[in-house]
Amino acid sequence: MSRARGWILGVLLVAALAVYWFETRPMGVEPGSVVVIQLQGSYADAPANPLLARLTGGGEGSLTSLLGELAKLERDERVDTVVFRIRSLALGWGRVEEIRDAIRRLAEAGRKTVAYLEVEGFGNGSYVVATGAQRVVAAPGHRNPFVGLAGEYLFLGGLFEKLGVEIEYERIGRYKSAVESYAAKEMSGPAREMQEALVDSIQERFLAIVAEGRGLETSAVEEAINQAPTGGQPMIQLGLIDEVQNWTELMDGFEDQPIVKASDYAQVGFDALDFEPEATFALVHGSGPVLIGKGQYASGGSPVMASDTVAEALREAAEDPEVKAIIFRINSPGGSALASDIVWQAVQDVRKTGKPVIASMSDVAASGGYYVAAGADKIVSHHTTYTGSIGVFVLRPVIGGLLEKLGVGVETITRGPHADLLLGSKPLSEETRAVLRDDVEGVYELFLERVAEGRGLERDAVDAIAQGRVWTGAQALEIGLVDSLGGLRDAVIEGKRLVGLEDDAPVVLVQYPRPRPLAEELMELFGGIQSAVTPELPLPGTLASLVRLVRVLPVGAPLLVPPGLMEVH
Repeated sequence: MSRARGWILGVLLVAALAVYWFETRPMGVEPGSVVVIQLQGSYADAPANPLLARLTGGGEGSLTSLLGELAKLERDERVDTVVFRIRSLALGWGRVEEIRDAIRRLAEAGRKTVAYLEVEGFGNGSYVVATGAQRVVAAPGHRNPFVGLAGEYLFLGGLFEKLGVEIEYERIGRYKSAVESYAAKEMSGPAREMQEALVDSIQERFLAIVAEGRGLETSAVEEAINQAPTGGQPMIQLGLIDEVQNWTELMDGFEDQPIVKASDYAQVGFDALDFEPEATFALVHGSGPVLIGKGQYASGGSPVMASDTVAEALREAAEDPEVKAIIFRINSPGGSALASDIVWQAVQDVRKTGKPVIASMSDVAASGGYYVAAGADKIVSHHTTYTGSIGVFVLRPVIGGLLEKLGVGVETITRGPHADLLLGSKPLSEETRAVLRDDVEGVYELFLERVAEGRGLERDAVDAIAQGRVWTGAQALEIGLVDSLGGLRDAVIEGKRLVGLEDDAPVVLVQYPRPRPLAEELMELFGGIQSAVTPELPLPGTLASLVRLVRVLPVGAPLLVPPGLMEVH
């Protein structure tokens, strides 16, 4: 190691130790305090950011960390009021509900709650989170049009056609419309039927959440959508907010109370709140595309569910004698069929030890994301979680036309009547397509078998609700794909019941895999300094999501992925 590198690592080590000392020093909270928390950006459904990521500003806070802070506030009777300063949130519907419900529980525990909206842009997430508070205040410049929901779906078939690329595919399931995103120019009839039903389900939940939070009838919320208010007095008149104030005016109302910043309150430990857990539960995250092998939970800022890493975390938790149950938190669109089965098998190995596994679904747990959940003892989903998508497809880009346009000549030599399956320059023969079809059908049958076994259903019953169709959590409950509706806390309650504890029994969640040594984090950080500054392409959100997914998924292998360009805002 060069002297320069050694010096940099030394500086990082000293800085990390300094941050650790400041974050763990005792923190006093006076009675009647007001805690101020800013909510902004995306809260990853992945293990809490390590110390060095916080030190360098890498990544935003994890959802687990945020929920932990809100759980402390529930128990802390020294806190009178919690003020949430809410800016633009980039969250899926599951995480929106998770945070909103945690805010609502603060009021049930006796805390006063205020949501302060400072949003300039489109989307409903920030406002829905705010409806969990007792009082909603908007900044004078707040502009977040309340116009309902919109889904946007992109189809790249025409683009690939212009490039001279033909997309061959095989799929099982009439609703398995992920292939249409790549090979078609428009939405098919079954895909439209499915998407309309999904939007209807989310709309129903959206209206109910806003109505409940604001004390309105759903018809009044629908009328507010029709009037499309953007902020200020129109939103007050429609009952969507309580008042308009600037931030200074709002905080002046608490001038006689101690103000505590969120970063300071984070130093408060549960031991200061008379918290004595009766049991320890493990929390294992399965976030991002399901891939084969080992890997960290975040790769370039985007989580991945590496099969070996997640399977080892599940087994490690099962071997810990202190752990009584395992909460498997899933936020995944699926991915590799083989990787999904590896994780599914790890769940079965855990259950053989006698320790229950409870799957907690976040924004999405579909296709491979549902596959890994199907073997759990219980499955808990949010109303708006995308789940199901029990189907399989394989994509095979044929780039012969593109190569011809570029003036690239291609010659091929094969051995074996179906070896053309390994080529990418020309279409498959009918005989080889049959081989590929048989492979995809075999994966689909295994998927049906896993779900039938896990859910206690007949194979044909699963096939009837499968066919690649995506369901919301509310719809999935009706057809038996999940056991109950709720968030992470509800999954913990299910775990308590399975191990014989009362619903209100205090338990502690321990993250698996365990945090890595500080020196290892330092070396990884140092090795990633150069790559960490590589920018992503400035693409629209929906297309950027597709690019991130395609970048990591294997081509030519059976995939368990729902429609890749499906977003409802």
